[in-house]
This record gives sequence, structure tokens and C-alpha cells, in this order.
Amino acid sequence: MIDRFEGKTAFVTGAASGIGLALARALAGQRTKVMLADIEEGALDAALRELKDSGVDARAVVCDVSDRASVARAAEATFAAFGKVHVVCNNAGVGIGGPVESIAEADWDWLIGVNFMGAVHGIQAFLPHIKAHREGGHVVNTASLAGLHGPAGIAPYNATKAGVISLTETLGAELAGTDIGVSVLCTAFVRTRIATSARNRPPRFGAAADEPANPQMAALVDAGLDPAYVAERVLAGIRSNDLYILTHPEVRDVVAGRFDQILAAFDKASFHEASARPEAVSARA
Repeated sequence: MIDRFEGKTAFVTGAASGIGLALARALAGQRTKVMLADIEEGALDAALRELKDSGVDARAVVCDVSDRASVARAAEATFAAFGKVHVVCNNAGVGIGGPVESIAEADWDWLIGVNFMGAVHGIQAFLPHIKAHREGGHVVNTASLAGLHGPAGIAPYNATKAGVISLTETLGAELAGTDIGVSVLCTAFVRTRIATSARNRPPRFGAAADEPANPQMAALVDAGLDPAYVAERVLAGIRSNDLYILTHPEVRDVVAGRFDQILAAFDKASFHEASARPEAVSARA
């Protein structure tokens, strides 16, 4: 577990902007050494300059989290630079929308590759190392509140973020009782650059685009939470080893409505099971 960050090392993906950069800043403020990883080289260089100019022990590595080999290379660069890694923030994410039946296969592949497999690749690249050095650690996977209630129009995003939540819950169960903590971050709208994430879309997933695919969604993102607040919530969640790190309490009733439907379905299952028992059938005969 991690209760203090000073002298530790963190690896953060999507670190050139948004939540990732805010996490890097917050960790650096706790005297943590930080490896910034991002696919956007120019923005990554600028983020690194900012941190180094403020006296932070930071490095940067270009990394496409959808590519297992790229993440492995980034991990090796981190080990070479800092030796041991203690905190891993699998934060990189992208978004795209549209009706389920019309979303192109390449769009599904892109979001699954970045949002879901990016977390898988990060876990597989760093978790054996954290286990081996026996100094404890923490893995934070960035999901979304959209993974808990499935709003219309962004099915690939919802599905991949729901997958990250389940992945994190499973990892938490596997690491229970060890000195490695696990958290999943679920936010609603935060001021990031996710609305224009297609600017960094690798060619194998289709054409890149600089303009937001959904201007209305982009406006909601621009009006969202300050990423610095989210980063502070994450650090607090790491310290207390919270499995779920949530923001946006106003979404609570929406998520509760989903679980109410699930519990109601269990009630129906219980009723039908009781009705199907031999004694119940005999009573009706």
C-alpha cells in the first residue's frame, strides 16, 4: 500500500494533458518521481518541460497504450531511469460516439485498444515488477461513471469503461491481502482534451481528426471539473486504498437507478424460483 509518496516513482499514461497531467503534477507535488507517457509527442515535451522547470524529477516517453510492445518499451525506459516503480496510473483514454448499429468496427477497435487494453497492457507491464521489489504499490485505472450507467450515444466508450471497472474489481480481488492497492477512477465530465482525442488516432484505427466529433459533448467537457481536483481525489484514494474513486456526486441517483433495476430483477428471479418449486406447482394444481 502507499500512504506516502515522497521518494516513490509513478508511471502515468495520457500524461501530456487533462487528468494525466494533473496526476503527474499532484504526484510531483508530493515529491514523487514521475514518468510521463503519452502518444502526443509535442504536448508530452511541453508537459515535461513544465515539470522539470519546477524542479521535479521527471522523464517522458512516447507511448501508444493500445500497442503492447510500446507499453513494454515504456516500462523498460521507466525502470532504466528510476529503478523501481510504485504507482501506475493507466489513465490514457479516447472517446467517440454514435448509434450502436452504425459505429464502424475501426472505432470499436480503437476504443477497446486504448481504453481497455491500455489498462491491461499497463498492468501486465508493471505488476510483476511491483510484486518483485516488495515495497508495495498501487494501480489506478481510469474508467468513467459512464461505465456504471451507460448513457446513450457513446456505446464504445461506455462498454470499454465498464470493462475497466470489472478489470479493476478482479485485480483488487486477486491482490486482496497484499501490499499492492488497486483503484478505479470514475468521473463524469472533466476539462480534458478527450473530445478531440481523434487527433492522436493511429493510422491502423482510421484517419485522425482535429475537430471534435460531437461539439455538444465537447461543450460539456469544457464545462467539467478541474482535473486538479480529480487528481487530488486520486491521491486521497490511493492513501486510503479505495477500490472506487468517484467524483460528481450529482450522478449518484442515476447510478442508483441502475442498481435498483438489478435488485428488482433479483426479486423477480426469487419469485419465479419459488413459484417453480414442486410444492408451489402442487398447490396450483
